[in-house]
Amino acid sequence: MPLPHRLLLACLAALPLIAPLSTQAQAKPKPVVFCSDASPEGFDPAMWDSSSTSAATGQIFDGLLGFKRPTTELEPRLATSWEISPDAKSFTFHLRPGVQFHHTPWFTPTRALNADDVMFTFQRIIDPQQPFNKAFPATFVYPQNLGLAKLIAGIDRLDDMTVRFRLKEPNVTFIANFAFAWAGIQSAEYAAQLLKNGQASQINVRPVGAGPFRFKSYAKDDVLRMEAHPGYWGGVQPTQALIYSISREPNVRVQKLMAGECQIAAAIRDVDLSALTARKDISIEKIQALNISYLSFNLKKPPTNKREVRVALDIAIDRNAIFKALFPRGDAMQAVSAFPPAVPGYNKALKNEFNPAHARQLLAQAGYPEGFDIDLWALPVSRPTNPNGQLMAQLIQQDWAKIGVRAHIKTYEWGEYLKRANNGEHNVYMSGWSGETGDADDFLTPNLSCAANKTGI
Repeated sequence: MPLPHRLLLACLAALPLIAPLSTQAQAKPKPVVFCSDASPEGFDPAMWDSSSTSAATGQIFDGLLGFKRPTTELEPRLATSWEISPDAKSFTFHLRPGVQFHHTPWFTPTRALNADDVMFTFQRIIDPQQPFNKAFPATFVYPQNLGLAKLIAGIDRLDDMTVRFRLKEPNVTFIANFAFAWAGIQSAEYAAQLLKNGQASQINVRPVGAGPFRFKSYAKDDVLRMEAHPGYWGGVQPTQALIYSISREPNVRVQKLMAGECQIAAAIRDVDLSALTARKDISIEKIQALNISYLSFNLKKPPTNKREVRVALDIAIDRNAIFKALFPRGDAMQAVSAFPPAVPGYNKALKNEFNPAHARQLLAQAGYPEGFDIDLWALPVSRPTNPNGQLMAQLIQQDWAKIGVRAHIKTYEWGEYLKRANNGEHNVYMSGWSGETGDADDFLTPNLSCAANKTGI
């Protein structure tokens, strides 16, 4: 049975997470080059929810909390301690003293981190009337999908180094949000400078954070350069320069890795692992993945606004064929749930249905006995959960043709793809989700809640 909302068709869940792949025989470890699979959409972490963006902004910004990797245990970052009220409606954070924001050619901070920075970061997300929002209206995709504006009753500045969040109702999972990349703390002083100069939009172009690396330069679809933050509260970094070499094609990333042009590579395809495994100077780290791949159906546009159509499209897909084509080594498994096996509550007894005959019957019931034409958006970048969006789209296209559905494959540049999807321009598009907390809520609320359905996804 397909899920009733955003994850109407969960196609594949990657079991091993291929990250990182790293060479161990680097004579000179500086700079570190990371072969990224896609460009960041921007540099304001709260505005975006793709892994390519969080991979970049996660180096520039620090949050109040973090995850003690490779676990999902919370640890202090810009907050040294925190308290949760017994009713799970009040969350109080005590800030780390002496935290320095980045010094850049476009901004020189005059003070250390304080409560004003935390207040600005989160009030901007939940209050559209906040002055900075009026100057630079933005959509905060992930916080919006969580429904934070309705959940948070207020944010209190108790003193220079203490901030309290008050909720309208109990929420025990709320605390984990402060460890996500989107919750990176902005400089209120920098925001005030931008607002005064009429340059509010630059917060998404020239970032200023308190993370281990500061932004240096960026050329879209080519390279992002960062340099170590000398005043970082966490100490000296193992490299003075961090470079993101952006390559959309997975074979290019593999070639660069094998040639020693990068030390870490993302989103390696299943078919490339054999060659990499044979190299003694390359290590492959595999962990139990918290991710899933899916098709997203628009509930507000015909014909996918009809449940019978969505079910028909779901059960017409031969997942076994997709599985064999995209993951020949078997480093993945079919998804039967909105979250993967590593998440508590996963029901391994669930099964996917493959029944083209029933799919045709459902289309007839929905008023489409002869089928219909529909656009299928193919993922334009390689992801661990979907290493080849074009191939997956072609296989789905073939399956749908057997029930009379004529799918037209389309794709866009990655940033444009996400923008159009969030605007609800699609009927069906490919995407995926990576959880961080290990809790089912990390998948269910941002993907299946009413707040997450504003764009028809």
